Amino acid sequence: MPERGVRHASGTRTFSIDYSHDRFLKDGAPFQYISGSVHYFRIPRAYWKDRLLKMYMTGLNAAQVYVPWNFHETIQGVYNFTGDRDLEHFLDLANRTGLFVILRPGPYICAEWEMGGLPAWLLQKPNIMVRTADPDYLQAVNDWLAVLLPKVKPWLYGNGGNILSVQVENEYGSYFACDYNYMRHLRALFRYFLGDDTILFTTDGNTNREMTCGTLQGLYATIDFGTDTNASVAFDRQRRFEPRGPLVNSEFYTGWLDHWGEQHAHVDTEKVSNMLGEMLSMGASVNMYMFEGGTNFGYWNGADYDTRYRSVVTSYDYNAPLSEAGDPTDKLLAIREVIKKVSNTPTHIPFLSITLLSSLLDTISPQGPVKSQHLLTFEEMKQYYGYMLYRTKLPRMVSDPTPLISPLNGIHDRAYISINGMYLGFLERDTQLVINVTGQEGDQMDVLVENMGRVNFGSKINDFKGLVSNLILGGDVLTDWQIYSLDIDGTIAGGWPHSGVKQHQPGMMSNSTEGPAFYMGMLEPTGFAWDTFLKLRGWTKGQVWINGVNLGRYWPQRGPQQTLYVPGPLLSSSQPNNITVLELEGAPVDTRVVFLDRAQLDSTMGTS
Repeated sequence: MPERGVRHASGTRTFSIDYSHDRFLKDGAPFQYISGSVHYFRIPRAYWKDRLLKMYMTGLNAAQVYVPWNFHETIQGVYNFTGDRDLEHFLDLANRTGLFVILRPGPYICAEWEMGGLPAWLLQKPNIMVRTADPDYLQAVNDWLAVLLPKVKPWLYGNGGNILSVQVENEYGSYFACDYNYMRHLRALFRYFLGDDTILFTTDGNTNREMTCGTLQGLYATIDFGTDTNASVAFDRQRRFEPRGPLVNSEFYTGWLDHWGEQHAHVDTEKVSNMLGEMLSMGASVNMYMFEGGTNFGYWNGADYDTRYRSVVTSYDYNAPLSEAGDPTDKLLAIREVIKKVSNTPTHIPFLSITLLSSLLDTISPQGPVKSQHLLTFEEMKQYYGYMLYRTKLPRMVSDPTPLISPLNGIHDRAYISINGMYLGFLERDTQLVINVTGQEGDQMDVLVENMGRVNFGSKINDFKGLVSNLILGGDVLTDWQIYSLDIDGTIAGGWPHSGVKQHQPGMMSNSTEGPAFYMGMLEPTGFAWDTFLKLRGWTKGQVWINGVNLGRYWPQRGPQQTLYVPGPLLSSSQPNNITVLELEGAPVDTRVVFLDRAQLDSTMGTS
């Protein structure tokens, strides 16, 4: 399984906006994020990993994260990024979990948090105008961002981290000041510390006034709205301010906050799931606010003042998909089903034929053959599982079809026969003990033997594998064998064949072939790593590896099983997934495989 927990060298990692096609691009490929808001400052550090994992298992590929200034600089000039305030540890956990991050560092965050994340010591200057170009306020902002943003920069996706984009300010259009000089100042600061390639964006409410005052050239404009809004109408408003680029709802409200003396807020689960599905089907990237709310511990709750002062309660449960205590709700289950429908559409992967197995012996059997006058079993060769290759030469000319036979039923369990690299067919224990052969004296005969699994019950449990008794060609007992133990699993786990794909290899082919041969393909990352099922329609019999892990055998022609289970943790949501197939008899002309969202364990279950 590819590592997710390390920050990789940046290389060609890019996250950008494709304005021509109205989408995000991650490493040049189209990308849609499904995100949820989670506040590390409202959750005990000991639970961070649990919450992030539950988000990931729901199907999210990103987490949206606020950074509250006053939580880290409670006293002016004293910065705290330890313990429950260890932002980089939280980013690292998200990265290890497989989640990208949409970062919202303020300096103002709202979030129903004390003073919207602004430190109370700003009010030591009684006439200060926060969230404007007031010189005192800007100086404090400069000092804070000069500490915060350099900590963030290494975690940008282009630098090998998991932060895809960064928000500037927060819903500034809803603030009375509408100070463009302030927003220009922030834009310059963010660009200075984070570079020109970072996607900077704004988020504003679904009104013309809010979008007008909150947006600025050079900052990608996104919108927020909930289930009481027509999604198409809201995105039309985003289009007025951002004519091209991806549709983005940066705050899709799964619930709402509570004030003291009011009823606990409730947003209908069906409305949430239906609208989420609608937006995702439109190709929009969506962040659910909140995915888990958490708790306003201590004195950190905020308050609203419209017609009167209303203080926010201690719980920030928010009627979110994960409860205040991190428990999954019915809303989470409904959201998960919506995401599964979006992410688990059948994916077709084309394959390139690498080479015949018999031409790869230097790679998969580097120790070379054991030479023996007589046949040796798997056990005698100390290779207990998988495949071995037996090689000899025809002792005489056989111009007419001549039977090659295992008279004592000694094929344990299947043998694939080739002469000079040309596949003739197979022998099979109990059922197929004879095959006709022609050739010249001295022609090379290869017999690839497959161990299909030892008997696990009854008197035949001492089940030796390989060619356990003589093979006879016409009247001749075949001798003078070269016997190869094949370390196919170890070779593939070491990165072959994908690691050497740029190097031409002997016997490399571009089309399907008959007989034992390897094929390779690649499943590009989608941002998801769900359980899925692999179907090899038209293939005959063989073995599959994904990212070096042996999934097991496929045999759709014999059935009944038609698909192989692929556990989500074997897949990478951010790196290409390497697929290797050993086809033993013959691949179809169309050498594609299909990933499905459910198993087919019966040959009558469908033909997808």
